[in-house]
Amino acid sequence: MLLAQLLDRAGTGVWAAACVLYFTFVVGLDAGQVGILLGASGVAGIAGSPLAGHLADRFPVRSLLIGAHLLRLVTLCLLLVVTDFALLLPVVAVTHLGDRAAKTLEMLFATRVAGERRATYQALSRSSANAGYALGAGLAAIGLAVGTRGAYHVLILANALSFLVAAALVWRTREPRGSGLLTAPSPAPAPSPAPAPAATTEDPAPSAGRSPWRDRGYLRFVLLDIPMNLDDSILGIGIPLWLVSHTTAPHELIPAFLVVNTVLVVVLQLRVSAKVQGPRQAAGAVALYGITTLLCCVLLAASTGGGVRTASAALLAASVLVTAAELMRSVSSWELAVSLAPREARASYLGVAGMAQSVQKSAGPLLLTGAVMAAGPAGWLALGAAVAGLSLVQRRASLRRLDSLAASPAPAAAPAGAPA
Repeated sequence: MLLAQLLDRAGTGVWAAACVLYFTFVVGLDAGQVGILLGASGVAGIAGSPLAGHLADRFPVRSLLIGAHLLRLVTLCLLLVVTDFALLLPVVAVTHLGDRAAKTLEMLFATRVAGERRATYQALSRSSANAGYALGAGLAAIGLAVGTRGAYHVLILANALSFLVAAALVWRTREPRGSGLLTAPSPAPAPSPAPAPAATTEDPAPSAGRSPWRDRGYLRFVLLDIPMNLDDSILGIGIPLWLVSHTTAPHELIPAFLVVNTVLVVVLQLRVSAKVQGPRQAAGAVALYGITTLLCCVLLAASTGGGVRTASAALLAASVLVTAAELMRSVSSWELAVSLAPREARASYLGVAGMAQSVQKSAGPLLLTGAVMAAGPAGWLALGAAVAGLSLVQRRASLRRLDSLAASPAPAAAPAGAPA
């Protein structure tokens, strides 16, 4: 499965690096049409996660994941022959919907296979994904250097091929036995020094079979998880645009941010995951996410003063801090999404949780370019303070819900011979 993820992300990295230029120079779309195309794909992606979770409660996750890979294979091949803007809209939208659905299904599969070791699996998964993205970006650079229509078509076919091979690798894996996404029960938590009945009263445990859309406590977690994903937009959009428009740092520094991020994630991901075990420590990592994001934003605000060296040092340090925030997110977000969901309905709950990243990918760039950077250094300070404050709210709310779930009676175990 990790190899399938690496190939999937490599193909995605190829397309991410080439899609804007392909639509502009090969298809002939103007900037406005490209923006609408990418915006529509982002909206479609938001629906991909809950749809995947809903279907995973009813069908085998492995079969659904193979279907998501093959769906993207078909839509990418359609891009080779579709050049009309009106027809491109649904093709690109369905491609992105399949992309987000596949990512959610991969994590649902990991939740079943890894069980209580999901934090370690998540670390391995992120390291594999980062390596795949780096490989894809490198391959795309070769095709973009050639710059011909044929070269762009080769990049699209390479992406499609990655999905075909990924589907074959998933087909070779074994679907775990069991119903839904039930995993082995977690060890009983150590008794607290003092009971906290107020937490149970304020955030009652969800009842069996309850829809995540009616679970206010879980929806609050998902809503607060959206700003806990902003590191992605800060690294990919915020820091590069801030360098270009508000600092004296050289433009050649921009690729270094991604290099720093990739190296640190690959080197530190497993070590960080080993330090954060269980949902309560994951809740603590959320607070650390807020602190590191705040420090990153302070450095970005300070990078406008001084000369080239000062600005460059501040921006590089900011890229290190936003990577630290990403590491905190990687060991907290999915662990809490799993732990805060009722065991008998995890698939549908995790599908809703996956919306947080999709919403951030659509709204995050608009927030940074339309509000934060427009306000100058004060915008970064306000953003950092807001994320830090919300991280404390998320930590407190998560601990309360964990107390509620621990106090509620455990559901009956599924029969051993239940179908997958």
